[in-house]
Amino acid sequence: MPLADADRDLIEAELGRTPTRAEAALFENLWSEHCAYRSSRPLLSAFDSESDDVVIGPGDDAAVVALDDDTYATLGIESHNHPSYVDPFDGAATGVGGIVRDTMSMGAYPVALADSLYFGDFDREHSRYLFEGVVEGISHYGNCIGVPTVAGSVAFDDGYEGNPLVNVACVGLTTPDRLVTATAETPGNELVLVGNATGRDGLGGASFASEDLAEDAETEDRPAVQVGDPYAEKRLIECNESLIDEGLVVAARDLGAAGLGGASSELVAKGGLGARIELDRVHQREPNMNAMEILLAESQERMVYEVRPEDTDRVAALAERFDLGCSVIGEVTDGNYVCTFEGETVVDAPAEYLADGAPMNDLDREEPTRAERDLPDPDLAAAFEAVVGHPNTASKRWVYRQYDHEVGTRTSVLPGDDAAVVAIREAETESGEPLGLALSSGSEPNWTAAAPYEGARAVALENATNLAAKGRPRSRRSTASTAATPRSPTCTAASPRPSTASRRCAPTSRSRSSAATSRCTTTPSPAPSRRRRRSR
Repeated sequence: MPLADADRDLIEAELGRTPTRAEAALFENLWSEHCAYRSSRPLLSAFDSESDDVVIGPGDDAAVVALDDDTYATLGIESHNHPSYVDPFDGAATGVGGIVRDTMSMGAYPVALADSLYFGDFDREHSRYLFEGVVEGISHYGNCIGVPTVAGSVAFDDGYEGNPLVNVACVGLTTPDRLVTATAETPGNELVLVGNATGRDGLGGASFASEDLAEDAETEDRPAVQVGDPYAEKRLIECNESLIDEGLVVAARDLGAAGLGGASSELVAKGGLGARIELDRVHQREPNMNAMEILLAESQERMVYEVRPEDTDRVAALAERFDLGCSVIGEVTDGNYVCTFEGETVVDAPAEYLADGAPMNDLDREEPTRAERDLPDPDLAAAFEAVVGHPNTASKRWVYRQYDHEVGTRTSVLPGDDAAVVAIREAETESGEPLGLALSSGSEPNWTAAAPYEGARAVALENATNLAAKGRPRSRRSTASTAATPRSPTCTAASPRPSTASRRCAPTSRSRSSAATSRCTTTPSPAPSRRRRRSR
């Protein structure tokens, strides 16, 4: 998706010249819908995101909520829709890897995953192919890295035939003294890249994720899909823990959309700073890579850290211990974001303009047409069989039995209930009881399609009541809004909104696509129901 003429005019006016090829590609990706939220940010800003418990709200890699004075929980949710359509296994797997690294970049250790999955009609062979591939990808990656997938939902609807929704949420734990943000702090500090070597996979992934899928997307867009290595991710998780333990990390950002260029420019932009990066220093796995490829490749299992100069040798030593690559690629400055390659400056632009300069879209809005109510008069026995036999209602045990939902020995209430509960042994309730985190994740596409406003309220309420069933009702919610295309006025008014909610509880369980969490006290849990509507 090349830069729009209007965007190019703005960029040329800011730079005072025509952008280089690398700059144009970097702006194209960072100003895409996927990175800049040009259509959704004005809407999402209406959410109330402040309370006494919220330590860090929207804008960082994950939200942070205080469970008590000494224990913080992180919660993030993201989608990997286009990649999962083109390559369901790798698209879904790398979605898991990305949200786990978002958790790590906050100084947190990932302890639980949830997902919300939406596909076309179950009777279609292609829908079942995508469904099976996505579940296998999530299962493979999550099981290999040792993070349990404890909650989620699956729904089938014709509206998702050409574009499935694959949402993955991750919960992590950290403490106030270990908390890290993606805000660079000090000019003169080094920028260090740790993790897998950079290849050409995932080139232009952020731009690709912002486009409408073409009929030949499964073949033509395959290079834009990343390929994950969960075993490298597991080593990166443990290396990140060691770096945090030893206080070596000043700021951190995972390399996801727009690769190194996206992560490093956003890192320094949030601190009102700049950077000077030598792209030749990046450890690579493919020969003859050019500057644009090094900047924008979305090779997986990589993190960029701001590190004090005296700590770089220790960071390299820890990376070597975990068999990970490590490159000191540049430094934080108080000037522009500058990248050089083979002695030539290929990028020289204000970091804040790269990361936050994209103009927001003023979208047209059309109220969706409400369908006439047509209430049938069915035979009750036949209606009962039709409802319980529908894939949206039937047990999802086939899905969650493929996930290792007990690895880590924290899962107190297993998938299949209203919500899952994860034990938080590091914290207690005010009364001194062991603490648990209840997780609920899911949505109902028919509700939001028929009545967007009322449907979204109902989805949020359902996730909240799933949590309330597990203990005291004190909840926080993370919401991901996904539309077929923001340029459609009816999508602006009626997009389905995945949501994840959480509650703190003394352990029992949790899951529109909403992901929610809640706090409660630990109690013996009953065996999971074999048939729960949309629950896993």
